[in-house]
Amino acid sequence: MCEPRSRSSTMSSDPPDVTTDPRPSKRSGWLAIPAPLARLFKKFPLLTYPPNELPARSPSTRDVATLYVFISDQDALKGLPSFNPSCLKWQTFLKLAGVEFQVVPSTNHASPTGALPFLIPPSSPSNSASHIPIPSNELELYATSEGTSEVPAVPSLKLEAYQSLIDYRIRNAWLYSLYLSRSNSTLLSHLYVAPFSASQVVRTTILYQLRHAAEAEILRSLGTPAVDSRALYEGAREAFEALSTVLDTESWFFGVSDPSLFDATVFAYTHLLLDERLAWVDQTLTAMVKEFPNLVEHRDRILQRCWGSKS
Repeated sequence: MCEPRSRSSTMSSDPPDVTTDPRPSKRSGWLAIPAPLARLFKKFPLLTYPPNELPARSPSTRDVATLYVFISDQDALKGLPSFNPSCLKWQTFLKLAGVEFQVVPSTNHASPTGALPFLIPPSSPSNSASHIPIPSNELELYATSEGTSEVPAVPSLKLEAYQSLIDYRIRNAWLYSLYLSRSNSTLLSHLYVAPFSASQVVRTTILYQLRHAAEAEILRSLGTPAVDSRALYEGAREAFEALSTVLDTESWFFGVSDPSLFDATVFAYTHLLLDERLAWVDQTLTAMVKEFPNLVEHRDRILQRCWGSKS
C-alpha cells in the first residue's frame, strides 16, 4: 500500500469548458473575431505545429523496464532510492532480483491502479503486452521471470507474523510520524506537497487531505476512535525489537543465503528513517532503529549491495 492519497493533486490545468452563446449570430465566419484581428489573421494565417515530443521521462521506446515511483527528478536521474517505503520496497526487490530498470517520478493519480509503484516493461513491437502496466502486487512474479538473480523464498509460516508487524505497527507509527507529527510538517511538505503546486491555497488543501487520509488509515487499522501517539510508538518499538531478535547475528532475515523480499520490506523503513538526507525533526522512530545495531547493519548491507557507491 502506498502513502495516503490526496485528490487535490489531480486538479487539472486544462482550461475551463467554453459555453457557446445560444443566441443566433447574424453573421458568420471571421466576425466572431474583432475585425482588425481578422484582417491580421487573413494576412498571416495561423499555422498548426506538430505535437511536442514526449519528455525524456516518458520515452515512447523503452530499452529497459520503467518503474514509476515517488522520487524527485534529481534522484531519479541518479537512480537513488525512493523516499516512499512502498515504492522503495519494490525498487529494492527488483534490484535484488537483477531486473534492469529505470525509475521515473510519478504520483498515485498517474497509476492505472491508483497507487505507486507500477512498472512498464521494455517496449517490444511484437509484444502488445509490453505496454500494459504491471501493478505492485505482480512485481514479484515479474522479477521471477525477468530477473537474473534468484531471490530466496521465506517459509510463509515464519513470514506471516513478522510481516504483520511491519504492515501495522511500523507502518502506523510511520504514518503518524510523517503525516501527523507537527514537528515533521516541513519534511512532509517537501516530499508530498511542494512539488505539486506553488499555490499556498492548494498546498494547504493537499496538506490537510494527506493528514486526514493518514489519520483515517491509522484509526481504521487500530479500530479506535482516536490516535494515541504514545501507543503507536510503543508498538513500533516492540516491532523493531522483534525484528532485531529474529535477525540475530544473521546477515539476512530467517537465515536465507541472500536477501529476500522480506529484507527489502524491512529496509524500506529502516533506510528512510536513517537516511540523513531526510530532515526528520521528530526522530522518535530513527532513535528506535538505532537502538538495534543489527538492524542498522542490515540496512547498510542492502544499501551497499543495491546502490554501491551511490549510497
